[in-house]
Amino acid sequence: MKFSPQFKKMCVVLLACAWPALFAPAAEAMQKSSEPINIEADRMVSREQDNSVVFSGNVDARQGEVIIRTDEMTVYYHQENERGGTGGSSQVKKLICLGNVQVSQGDWLGTGQRMDYYAEDRKVILSGDARAWQGQNMVAGKTITYYLDEGRSIVEGPATADGAGKEQAGDKPGRVRAVIQSDSQAK
Repeated sequence: MKFSPQFKKMCVVLLACAWPALFAPAAEAMQKSSEPINIEADRMVSREQDNSVVFSGNVDARQGEVIIRTDEMTVYYHQENERGGTGGSSQVKKLICLGNVQVSQGDWLGTGQRMDYYAEDRKVILSGDARAWQGQNMVAGKTITYYLDEGRSIVEGPATADGAGKEQAGDKPGRVRAVIQSDSQAK
């Protein structure tokens, strides 16, 4: 089946418009929520030398409607008191999730083998066969980077079609993948 140049251009424009919406909901909800982050895991180790806490084994973290599940989560924080020294309240500086990462909010789901969140840069990086779905729409690549303040994302390949690291017939190595359903297909 051949497609006209106009149809191909329309598909590129639709993809460019739809992609940021696929990653935005969970990332923005994590940053904007004033609710506490509730974390459960099999084990927790606090490391004062680098202001971090490592949660490991069946990690389940929730903040508002955002749910993160992973094998291991390390939370790095700034710790300041009223005079600028140590002690007092903590603020999350960086969050790193390793192994079987799933981030969800409503009908949005992101998966990968690693997720890095940088509070100061307001950036989320999902890597290791990274995928994001909203409803039936999906994008996939080796790495998905989302810039919260800009509403901009970058997907870098290669992606695998089956999610298990195996290419399927017809896949083009080194390419990102996207599936955007039309309104009639999604119903």
